[in-house]
Amino acid sequence: MSWLRALKGTARSGLSVERQRLEPWGAARGALGLALVVGFSLALFGPAVAVSSAFGAFQAAIATFQRSWRPRPTLALASGASLAVSTFIGYLTGAHDGLFLALLLLWTFLSGLAWAAGPTAGLIASSNVAMMLVTVTLPTSVATAAGHAATIFAGGVVQAALVALLPVRRWGAQRDALADALTAEADYARRLRHDPVAPFDPVPLMTARNAAAVTPRQARRRPAELHGSRGLAERIRPVLASLADPAVGVPGEGPQRDRVRELLDAAAAVLDAAALAIRRGDPVVLPAPALAALRTPGTGSVLTGPPRRAAVRLAALLGDVLETADPHAETPVRTGVSRSRPTLVRLAPLVLAQVRAELRHESPVLRHAIRVPVVTAAGYLLGAALPFGHGYWAPMASVMVMRPDFSQTYARSVARFGGTLVGVGLATAVVRSAHPDAHLSAVLAVLCAFGMYLLMRTGYAASQVCVSAYVVFLLGMGGEGVDQTVRERVLLTLLGGLLAMLAYAVYPAWETPRLRGLLADWLESAGRYASVVAAGYADPAGPADPDVREALLRTRAARVAWQEALERAAHEPVRHRGLSHAAVEQAEHALGEFGRVAMLMEAHLPERGAAPLPYAAALAEALRRSTARGAKTLRERGEPDWAELRETVGAWSGEPPDHFLLHKGAVLLLESLEDLATALSETAPRPG
Repeated sequence: MSWLRALKGTARSGLSVERQRLEPWGAARGALGLALVVGFSLALFGPAVAVSSAFGAFQAAIATFQRSWRPRPTLALASGASLAVSTFIGYLTGAHDGLFLALLLLWTFLSGLAWAAGPTAGLIASSNVAMMLVTVTLPTSVATAAGHAATIFAGGVVQAALVALLPVRRWGAQRDALADALTAEADYARRLRHDPVAPFDPVPLMTARNAAAVTPRQARRRPAELHGSRGLAERIRPVLASLADPAVGVPGEGPQRDRVRELLDAAAAVLDAAALAIRRGDPVVLPAPALAALRTPGTGSVLTGPPRRAAVRLAALLGDVLETADPHAETPVRTGVSRSRPTLVRLAPLVLAQVRAELRHESPVLRHAIRVPVVTAAGYLLGAALPFGHGYWAPMASVMVMRPDFSQTYARSVARFGGTLVGVGLATAVVRSAHPDAHLSAVLAVLCAFGMYLLMRTGYAASQVCVSAYVVFLLGMGGEGVDQTVRERVLLTLLGGLLAMLAYAVYPAWETPRLRGLLADWLESAGRYASVVAAGYADPAGPADPDVREALLRTRAARVAWQEALERAAHEPVRHRGLSHAAVEQAEHALGEFGRVAMLMEAHLPERGAAPLPYAAALAEALRRSTARGAKTLRERGEPDWAELRETVGAWSGEPPDHFLLHKGAVLLLESLEDLATALSETAPRPG
């Protein structure tokens, strides 16, 4: 993709407005917390302290809107405390330009590394740096700086208290994640009616798994309907695939296929009903046709063998889902043990480990952490040198728009400039025409904050209109920046955005060259998963084998990492290096098919204590070694070879294993890997 097309695409993305479900009550709660903090500070301490407290409350409320599974009060407190510390330390060094610049470089570098802990931590850290650039200009002594820091933290405390006292959709994020997973299963069941080998996107299940991890305090308060359904949904997925796939025994057409379609449609209806009940916290209401289809006594006469076992197991699992999802059930089912989410104190060594893992030259996070301080320092120095005054608008814009990947950085730069142009223009016009006093400015700032909270999920450009106006009114309340014109503020924002875009062009972290390595990671993890499944036939440990579960989770993570990188690479202005678009599409399909066949084999793992199938051990070992070697060859830009696996499967041609799926599954796995090799053969270097 050329630079011109990439810039057009990112600009369009940044200025787009998405239709998302608004959260007016959450926005009103955040604005209420801001109003309480600003009003109290303004009445007792004056405009300067009110401005500091407003930044703390404003940032703490933003933190509560982030997609995180931690309690919202914890996020608000963490945001308020970190901003208070940043502001106080910044003021201590603010009188010495060199010392403050050194602190700014260190602080922005650490904020860049914070993205290793996730987008929520990265956003809070980046916002702290941006707001620190403003708040350090407000105090006039160390004592007042400490007071400003205390009021900033108080703003976070107030927002945390309001979240606890005025909950909006308690456990709403967890409910939505679990409901989305069940809805994805329902959609999968419907697609299987028409396409028996339809693919499945594992992201909703992975999101629900992340949401299911709880702290000890959350575990004591979690609603009963949030127990167990996620595990049941994950167990249903391979059963649905096994029931629909012709490889398991149901022909493409005929009475058996009609019965399978009926069962899949009923399963989709049941899963949708359970999802709706969990999302709203209401009783499960089942459609009568779905109940009738599941209770039809003729299944045993129509389906036989493995399809019949899959149908019986599906009905049992759906019953468990209904019992678990009903919040009014007297004895809800609890399957498995709750995953533990570490407290913030225990999280520190885990975050440090994640940061250490990113300390390598090719890491996008490390490159982002290097770009941010350079750009921020350049913006700070240029802003101070220009005759506009209040030059912090330039580095503030840079910090807020920069992200570890190209598309978000460029899209947000365009959106920031457009939103600032509109927001600053409107706010400055109001200030210069109405000349609002401190109290009216505070009211206007709170209204702008409410608009920002309300529109936060609809698009960055829309929210930036409100943010820019909020900053103008807030600084006007404290007597700061009233001498700046719209032109000066917009030019400084444009400067900050251009510096961010230029930094990515000079020191990029492109996803395109990483695609081959990520594809190799997916291949290796998928091979490990298939190997562990095959080993389950040689040494039966039952369908609940933890080794199988762990291997499946690693495969999902590798696949999602590949898909996310592929999506980001699609917007990059770089020529492909090693993988053409056709090769990417064919390789993705081949590996997806490989994983689907392994999932079918998992669905029919023998129960614990069943007779072992010794020949499966050879298949397991061949799968593990072949895919590991293939991944290594792929990373080295070679063409994988599956000779060992081909030899193992070929040895069964005369006398295949006496199992309805093991031999057929092995053949299908080999065919998928050969399709992968064919897809990659176009880009492998030729000898000689």
